[in-house]
Amino acid sequence: MIRWRKGTVAAVRREWPGAIELDTAVDGEGTCRALAYPALVGRPEPGDTVLLNTTALAMGLGTGGYAMVVAVPDRLPPDPTGPGHLVKARYTPLQATVLGADEQDSPHHPALADADSLTGMPVIVADLHSALPPILAGLLAARPGTRVVYVMPDGGALPAWFSMSIAQLTAAGALAATVTVGQAFGGDLETVTVHTGLLAARHVLDAEAVILAQGPGNLGTGTRWGFSGVAAGEAVNAAAVLSGRPVASLRISEGDLRERHIGVSHHSLTAYGRVALAPADVVVPELTGEFGARVREQARPLGERHRLVSTPVTGLADTLQTAERDWGVRLSTMGRRLDRDLAYFLAAAAAGRHAAALLG
Repeated sequence: MIRWRKGTVAAVRREWPGAIELDTAVDGEGTCRALAYPALVGRPEPGDTVLLNTTALAMGLGTGGYAMVVAVPDRLPPDPTGPGHLVKARYTPLQATVLGADEQDSPHHPALADADSLTGMPVIVADLHSALPPILAGLLAARPGTRVVYVMPDGGALPAWFSMSIAQLTAAGALAATVTVGQAFGGDLETVTVHTGLLAARHVLDAEAVILAQGPGNLGTGTRWGFSGVAAGEAVNAAAVLSGRPVASLRISEGDLRERHIGVSHHSLTAYGRVALAPADVVVPELTGEFGARVREQARPLGERHRLVSTPVTGLADTLQTAERDWGVRLSTMGRRLDRDLAYFLAAAAAGRHAAALLG
C-alpha cells in the first residue's frame, strides 16, 4: 500500500511556510522532487538520508506529484512541547498532536464553549481548493479590506502546508487566517469539526466572511456519490444550522474534457441538490452565449431548494488577472489556467462578488 524508498537530499529547491521542496537522489532511480513538512519530520538538509513515501509520485498524480519525506532517520527532530491533546491524522504513522481552539486547554475555549451562532456571516462554499483565490478576488474587489478566513476541511490534503495558495494569499494580506478542521491540520487555528471551525473563524479570528473548500487533492471516482466534494453540501448545512448565510459557488467548466463536468459539474448538482438540506444562495454567473444558457438550465433545478442568484461577471476577468499579478498566486484548476477555462474562475469570483454584496 505504500511504495517506500530511501534517498539522499541533493538540494533544497524552494520553501514556503510549513513546507520545503527538495531534490532527492534515490539509488537506481535518479533524482525526484520531494516535499517535507518540518513541523512533522524536522528540516532536511543537503546530504541527509531521508525515508520517502513515493506512492503518489509513482501514480503520476498531478496534485500529489511529490515523494513525501516520512523521516530524517539520522537526525530526528526534538520532542514536541507545550499544550494540546487533539490528535490529527489519527492512528497513522504520522499522527500529530495539536492544540485545538475548542479544547479545554486552549485560551479560546471560553469563547467557543457556548458559541452557537455565526450572526449571519456569509460562508462561501466551493468544491475545489482552486476556487479559493478567485472567490477571494471577487469578494475583495467588491469590498476591499474585508477580513476573510479560510476554513479547510479534510476532504483533500490534510496538511494546510501543502497549499502554496494559502501561503501566498496570506503573505499578500488578502487572506486573514486559516482554520483546519477534522483530520486536517497546519492552520492558524485547529478545531475538531467544521462547526467549531466556523465558530472559531467568527468569534476568535473576527472573520467577516469565510471561504470553505477542501484542500488540494480532491478525490473523484466518476460515480454519482464517490467524490470528496460531497462535503460541500454538508458545509452548507453546517453554516445554516449556525445561523450563517451559506453562499454556494458552482463548479463550472467549459474546458474540462469530461462531459459530467461540462457546464455545471455533477459534483455541484449532487452536493447542493441532494446533500444540502438547508437553503443557500446559489450564485449563477451571467455567462453569455450557448454555454451561458446551458449553465442556467443546469442550475435551474437547484432553485427548488435554494435561492438562485444571477450575478454579473462584468470586469471579473480583469480582477482575476490583477489578483494573480498582485498576490503572486497561480490561478489554475486541474492544470487549466485562465485562458483555458475562464468560466470556472468567473463562477468562483462571482460567488465572492455576491458575498460582498451581502456584507453591504
